[in-house]
Amino acid sequence: MEYIPALQGTVGRILCCQCGVPIEPNPTNTCVTCLKSQVDITAGIPRQSVVNFCKGCDRYLQPPTSWIRAELESRELLTLLIKKLKGSLADARLTDASFIWTEPHCKRIKIKLTVQKEIQEGAVLEQIVPIEFVVQGQQCTDCQRVEAKNFWKSVVQVRQKVKHKRTFLYLEQVILKYNMFENTLRIGPTQHGLDFFYGRPQDSRKLVEFLQQVVPIKYKTAQKLVGHDTHNATYNYKTTYHCELPVVCKDDLVCLDKKLAAKIGNMGQLLICLRVTSTIQLIDPATLQLREVDGSHYWANPFEPIASSKRLVKFVVMDKELLRTNDRNHKAGEGKLSFKHQLADLYVIREDELGTHEDYIHCRTHLGQHLDVGDEVLGYDMKNMNCNSEALDGMDGNHADAVLVRKVYADSRRRTQLRKFKLRRVIEYKADDDDEDVQRMEEELEEDPEFRTNVNLYRNPDANFSDAEDMPKVDLSELLESVNLDDKFVPANF
Repeated sequence: MEYIPALQGTVGRILCCQCGVPIEPNPTNTCVTCLKSQVDITAGIPRQSVVNFCKGCDRYLQPPTSWIRAELESRELLTLLIKKLKGSLADARLTDASFIWTEPHCKRIKIKLTVQKEIQEGAVLEQIVPIEFVVQGQQCTDCQRVEAKNFWKSVVQVRQKVKHKRTFLYLEQVILKYNMFENTLRIGPTQHGLDFFYGRPQDSRKLVEFLQQVVPIKYKTAQKLVGHDTHNATYNYKTTYHCELPVVCKDDLVCLDKKLAAKIGNMGQLLICLRVTSTIQLIDPATLQLREVDGSHYWANPFEPIASSKRLVKFVVMDKELLRTNDRNHKAGEGKLSFKHQLADLYVIREDELGTHEDYIHCRTHLGQHLDVGDEVLGYDMKNMNCNSEALDGMDGNHADAVLVRKVYADSRRRTQLRKFKLRRVIEYKADDDDEDVQRMEEELEEDPEFRTNVNLYRNPDANFSDAEDMPKVDLSELLESVNLDDKFVPANF
């Protein structure tokens, strides 16, 4: 008896009832080509549509009245385009969608949709349909308000009566990092600050609440009636938020009266401002005592600097002696001590007097671990500086002849050449010293890791990445990918 092996299971083939082509069995017994010639599941889907785009703020209209920002070939733009076809896709099931490449400036956006539909019981047909969207220009409501005379509904006035823009440069970077310019209609630089215009009062309140968390401010609100309808009792107001920043800035020299110095922790009267973030951080250079003053305490007893960073002069270190008695259990007052600084007695001389005499100035500083003999350092010449301060006059000369603030690491031009990062800008100030303020802020970001936690730093492709020189630098791991920083970020309708 001959052995016959078992036959493997195979699928039989039949002929298409229309054209006779061999096909696998299906509920219609028809090939795909014949089905497509008889049934078109994409008949209700338009092959061309329109999408509205506002070139003033680079936003697309999401019907009926919303405007959203979306990049070309982004997920957000694809979702917007599919929503415009939602009614025509009700009878079919969308399984895939993608973009078809087009020239960026051709005012055309093409997408490819894959849809499925059941044409008979158990028979599902799948087709691919290309759709072209024509980009038409339309001015959004916010841009219309800008073009009109009374375009804004509320304004936030941020003011600080200082001669430099360093605080506003920091605010600009923090607001950029957290995208607080999103709903801004216009930003107007003024003599002592900035004006942020909004189309809705709730956007202004959101910015004010954000500023309270970033810097110690105080604010007051005012409203102006611009019109009302007597028939339905509706009123139209313009709201103004006036925010005032402390006049104390980083590296400023502060002299407190005895009562206030005792109130904030028995600190010394002559203090240096380390930084201004959500609090004002002060340090006593003679004892390393630290104190953080928040906004409520500052505005209850406001104090002003007796000298700003514009009056810093350059000194040269001639002799140095570290204070070994500076252990962490020693405290001059009730505040905590700085673990990032070390006390030292220094003998310094002004750079412009170097070689003319040997009458060195003795001072005690908190920069002991940073300075060596021969280093250059910026500080305040208390002996030759004219200050109008009753608190300083009350000390009767019982203070150092020089207060040192920060070390000079290298020439500013050399540091700029070696800088690995760039900052994104929003506001172009018209002040002559804008470049100097920006340069100083970039140096502060390099020297202070805590200061750059709220700032986005972008990689500079043109920088020299050599680390041979002993200067503070930002690690490459902290930098974001480079963007086109020559194109200034422009808020909506700015």
